[in-house]
Amino acid sequence: MRHFLNLSDAGADGIAAMLADAIDRKAARAGWTKGRPDADAPLAGHVLACVFEKNSTRTRVSFDMAIRQLGGTSIVMDAGSMQLGRGESIADTARVLSGYVDAIMIRTDDHAKVEEMARHATVPVINGLTDASHPCQIMADLLTIIESGRSLPGLKVAWLGDGNNVLASIVEAAALMQFDVVAACPQGFAPEEEAITAASGRARVVADPREAVEGADIVVTDTWISMGQAHAETKLAALAPYQVDSALMALAKPDAKFLHCLPAHRGEEVTEEVIDGPQSLIWPEAENRLHAQKSILRWCFGQLG
Repeated sequence: MRHFLNLSDAGADGIAAMLADAIDRKAARAGWTKGRPDADAPLAGHVLACVFEKNSTRTRVSFDMAIRQLGGTSIVMDAGSMQLGRGESIADTARVLSGYVDAIMIRTDDHAKVEEMARHATVPVINGLTDASHPCQIMADLLTIIESGRSLPGLKVAWLGDGNNVLASIVEAAALMQFDVVAACPQGFAPEEEAITAASGRARVVADPREAVEGADIVVTDTWISMGQAHAETKLAALAPYQVDSALMALAKPDAKFLHCLPAHRGEEVTEEVIDGPQSLIWPEAENRLHAQKSILRWCFGQLG
């Protein structure tokens, strides 16, 4: 049984297989209505449980539509409306849901919850986001980069801002898919050193945002204040010099592209002229959550890789 808690669960070969499948399936649907199942409906009869302990737009809708397009159905639940919200354990929830559905996607805070879910579930478990990693988002980002005409090996990706869960998964992807990440983060907001070390020389952290962006193929940032974070004013002040604006983008390659996993706060981590400008790929990136997650589901059921 396959769980998808981090990118390393699939490995480089699994990621490559999922990306190739996502490209093919997306192309095959050109011009179709969104609710029409794929021609082969490879997950017909399967049910996906989507459990949310955090607010969501893209993860919620993309996973719901992903299983529908693959021929299956979903049950979408907020933890507050489940017994999970009244103190039932993750382990017991995993055991119960495993008797009802064919796979579980959970979006939560503590990564240990996803790991516990996987330990006790008898069906595949997918990490829809934790405070430690966001592998589904990065699969969509890799798909978007490839669609822009770039090959992953040898790519330079610049990250600006907080050393958060999204960066952790980008760094993990860099080691697996052989591209480089230079992250510019202020003191006190850098990623865990062990995450950088695990990238086997493919990632480094710098203080100067200009150094990170110089010659970059892809420039990435994220919302500075994540859900539930305290001390926002202090953090915003520390991150202000790391805003992605036109002057910073000018230091990247002339054909560099901008990514942001959304939601965005224009005027904080990025200016309007960048996020809404010609170098921005945020809308294809958002749509690609759907296409990437269809292939993640297929991988989890042993249909790929």
